[in-house]
Amino acid sequence: MIPDELPPQLTDGALEIVVRRLADDLQYGLDTSVYLGPGVDYVQSRPFVDGDAVRDIDWPLTGRTGRYHVKQYESLKRMAVYLVVDTSGSMSLSSRSVTKHSLATMLAGALAVSAIRRLNPVGVVDAGSRDLHVQPSLSRTTIFHWLKALGHVTYHEPTRLAARLDQLIDYLRTRSVIVVISDLHDPAAIGAIRRTNQRHDVIVLKLEDPAERGRLRAGLIPAVEAETGRMFLAHGRTRWLDDRTTELLKDSAIDHLILSTDQDILVPLRRFFRERGGLFRNVR
Repeated sequence: MIPDELPPQLTDGALEIVVRRLADDLQYGLDTSVYLGPGVDYVQSRPFVDGDAVRDIDWPLTGRTGRYHVKQYESLKRMAVYLVVDTSGSMSLSSRSVTKHSLATMLAGALAVSAIRRLNPVGVVDAGSRDLHVQPSLSRTTIFHWLKALGHVTYHEPTRLAARLDQLIDYLRTRSVIVVISDLHDPAAIGAIRRTNQRHDVIVLKLEDPAERGRLRAGLIPAVEAETGRMFLAHGRTRWLDDRTTELLKDSAIDHLILSTDQDILVPLRRFFRERGGLFRNVR
């Protein structure tokens, strides 16, 4: 779980510690299924056939059975991961010490570190107004460079989630895993997510603050929607926005998970990835 005392904008050192710890905790849920072939993790042994390399012979099993066997290993399928991270103004909303923005940054870092441990290159696209598009890489240094850029907090940044996803559709030539980390306040987001899901394996991590669910102990609150500039009057005990995004994601059969800044995120994340078969479920 993300600690309650975490500041909205982390120092570089604190961010790296949290990201690495969260990646360690998520690792088992993110493991992919097993593919046979040369690799690094032993899977099983089989009888030797002409053409097999002598270096792959399983000598202990050969000695026990009197017949040559060779070892088979898990093959690491390399599939690019793109993290589409929302840095728009509404992501900085906070009724707790942890904002949606800081939670999104930490999730992006943890997923990136976990992916490159499996030798899957990771790229990132900002879904706000920042000019941040980093090509997939296996470099941890690159990850922490773009995490620093993502972590900068602004309060009036518009969302361009739908536009960024449509740009990715035009840009990508091979099937990829695309993880959207956002509060989905872009009215065109669901349509863009549906289009992206037709060509790629899309995962949506929707972030919310408890105030958006109507659990803020307050009276009437005048508010402005950060992305659209729309003014509205909210009550602390009612939902702030008429939000049907979760229902629409479910209807579209898109893998998604809602994470709140006031709740444990590790348990639901591990359950979510375990149930979908890992981060790279649809690798072929």
